[in-house]
Amino acid sequence: MVKKTSLKIAGMSCASCAARIEKNLSKLEGVRQANVNFALEQATIEYEEELVNVEKFKEVIKNLGYDLVNPAPEGKVTLKITGMSCAACAARIEKKLNSLAGVTKAAVNFATEQAVVEYDPAQVKVTDMLRAVETLGYQAARAEEVSRDREKEAREKEIRRLRKELTISAVLTSPLLLAMVLSLVGIDVPFLHNEYFQFIIATPVQFGLGFRFYKNAYHALRAKSPNMDVLIAMGTSAAYFFSIYNGFFAPARPGMMMKELYFEAAAVIITLILLGKYLEAVAKGKTSEAIKKLMGLQAKTARVIRNGEEVDLPIAEVEVGDIIVVRPGEKVPVDGKIIEGHSAIDESMLTGESLPVEKRVGDPVVGATINKFGTFKFEATKVGKDTVLAQIIKLVEDAQGSKAPIQKIADQVSGVFVPVVIGIAAVTFLLWYLVAGDLTAGIVNAVSVLVIACPCALGLATPTAIMVGTGKGAESGILIKGGEHLEMAYQINTVVFDKTGTITKGQPEVTDILPLGGLAADQILRLAAIAEKSSEHPLGVAIYEKGKKEYGSLPDPEQFTALPGRGVMAVVEGKEIYLGTRKLMVEQEITLGASEQAIAKLEDEGKTAMLMAVDRKLAAIIAVADTVKENAKEAIAELQRMGLAVYMITGDNRRTAAAIGKQVGIANVLAEVLPEHKAEEVEKLKKQGKVVAMVGDGINDAPALATADIGMAIGTGTDVAMEAADITLMRGDLLTIPAAIRLSRQTMRKIKENLFWAFIYNTLGIPFAALGLLNPIIAGGAMAFSSVSVVTNSLSLKRFNPYKK
Repeated sequence: MVKKTSLKIAGMSCASCAARIEKNLSKLEGVRQANVNFALEQATIEYEEELVNVEKFKEVIKNLGYDLVNPAPEGKVTLKITGMSCAACAARIEKKLNSLAGVTKAAVNFATEQAVVEYDPAQVKVTDMLRAVETLGYQAARAEEVSRDREKEAREKEIRRLRKELTISAVLTSPLLLAMVLSLVGIDVPFLHNEYFQFIIATPVQFGLGFRFYKNAYHALRAKSPNMDVLIAMGTSAAYFFSIYNGFFAPARPGMMMKELYFEAAAVIITLILLGKYLEAVAKGKTSEAIKKLMGLQAKTARVIRNGEEVDLPIAEVEVGDIIVVRPGEKVPVDGKIIEGHSAIDESMLTGESLPVEKRVGDPVVGATINKFGTFKFEATKVGKDTVLAQIIKLVEDAQGSKAPIQKIADQVSGVFVPVVIGIAAVTFLLWYLVAGDLTAGIVNAVSVLVIACPCALGLATPTAIMVGTGKGAESGILIKGGEHLEMAYQINTVVFDKTGTITKGQPEVTDILPLGGLAADQILRLAAIAEKSSEHPLGVAIYEKGKKEYGSLPDPEQFTALPGRGVMAVVEGKEIYLGTRKLMVEQEITLGASEQAIAKLEDEGKTAMLMAVDRKLAAIIAVADTVKENAKEAIAELQRMGLAVYMITGDNRRTAAAIGKQVGIANVLAEVLPEHKAEEVEKLKKQGKVVAMVGDGINDAPALATADIGMAIGTGTDVAMEAADITLMRGDLLTIPAAIRLSRQTMRKIKENLFWAFIYNTLGIPFAALGLLNPIIAGGAMAFSSVSVVTNSLSLKRFNPYKK
């Protein structure tokens, strides 16, 4: 049996840690796929249960020197982790968590500083996970115990700490930098160039402010997973200790006015990297603003009727079944159903649609939406983590923690990058020392290679863009379940629409009743309405609603059988009634007589003609028409302008389907497809080499949504369809579909830009450094700002409007 698990890893300091863990996990027999997300500090593993287990994953991760953060008592827990310095820390924590016995899956997100762990409570406890993370030198707590205020305070504290360290480092480094500049122009200031003075100033920078790099490098090397901290520690140590040798032990060279000291190179590199870390921390805080906005939407209190009195209670104390009063201008506190009053509610937080929606008794209301006008009472049906807003927040958090397939490129490179760079640095040193005979140049150039090559930007390129992209989608009414779906949506070239409830409103009405026998139109309507009373099909519901409107309450049929894709059979007042398609009549060997011409005329008008037989004789044709959604034609035209092929799939007969297709501009119509065959039609398109998105809203669309490369569920549809979908469109507006594809394309563009610049930066920088054309200080500055530039480029997605053509 194939299973999937996530493990939260502590101790990764850069993307190479993540890549190394992923490589080792992938080697295990029975592992089908392993993804380690450096930003989220999480490993996701798909494996065959008969061949390998979670304990083995945890063992591998632990042996590599990383820690695992473990899941909650109910089998899943989210941990808040502090102290990570780069993506490799995340990968290391993820590896550690995954190595714990009982942890099925752990995913650590460096960007959100969270670990999501799925586990077996019988084998492992959350306290074990927390302890495992802490053994790696990080701090961890259960996320629910960390309030948003505490989280914000912790982030601000980290930024303040970095600012303080950066300030101290800059102050101490300034005299060293000034001494270097003066030496370049041949000015000797004895005090500034004195080796004792430089040693005293450089040492606290190297081992005080730079201690974090040594500590992280130690953990990484112990785990046999060298990362950026190893490169920084090696590079700065080489410059520092070479300066000590030249300043205190090397014999003086004849004619040399000043000793060759490189204390400033080590100190400036550390200062620049601290600057990069500070700017990165500030920028990373902005990537999760979408989650913060969603969290901020929640009401703090609710006006609940208890013992006949209105009482203001904290939202956490509201229970299912409570009656809640909402006045104009107030937020709806939780999900529920109106039982008294009416109003117009602003649901823009949910759908992105600014126009208020009319609500009356019996209509559902969603927590965090805003009551615009009337006062109403509603009964709470969902509270806490079950509310729509809580589920949206959870979905966005999960999506931000996922990994897009394109990230594998960066992971594979970073996995071998650091060892290769150390090798290049060693070769650089040997060539300059042994061939060119210049020890100083050998050390300086090797240091430049080590510093310029830190792969931090690679580790942040994909996750930061996914975080901002999925957050922007949530703000726009587009919920994307994960990075893999975001990337797949970028590749879509074919969109298949279900007709009823997707292209049409799904609220058909009876338009024509044509008697064909001895029964009058009113008799036909009454019998048909009773026959369809138990039907759940939109066409059947339309007939029942028409009959109820005409005759009030109607009795139940004596017998009822739904015939999926064909119609219904019922016994009404002793009469056997068949109501449905031509196919149903043919199956029952009921002659159609001269009805074909009338049916054809109705179908050419885009109406669905249903045949009704009473006691096995054709009695009438009942025509039902569904209204096309307002923006359907515009949305389909937009998709076609974007270069996508558009199909419509329906159970309607070919003539009616073609008429609807013509109305909205779809030439590719798949008609007379039974619900259970929709998935087969989608599979046929995939076999033709098409990358298919299926758009639907009904229960019978779920298999097709799951079969398609990307399933898109209209959010106004059923929970089952939304569960099966990869992307949920919270609006009923079809213009959300091209918007979702545009958002995917723009996010992928940003990811590719990030990866390009990260690769180019390292690829071009290393040869320049090796050839002695790159000063270590410049290398340190470039490395520090590469990560910041990647995050900043990702943040530019926040200005993107997916609805703008």
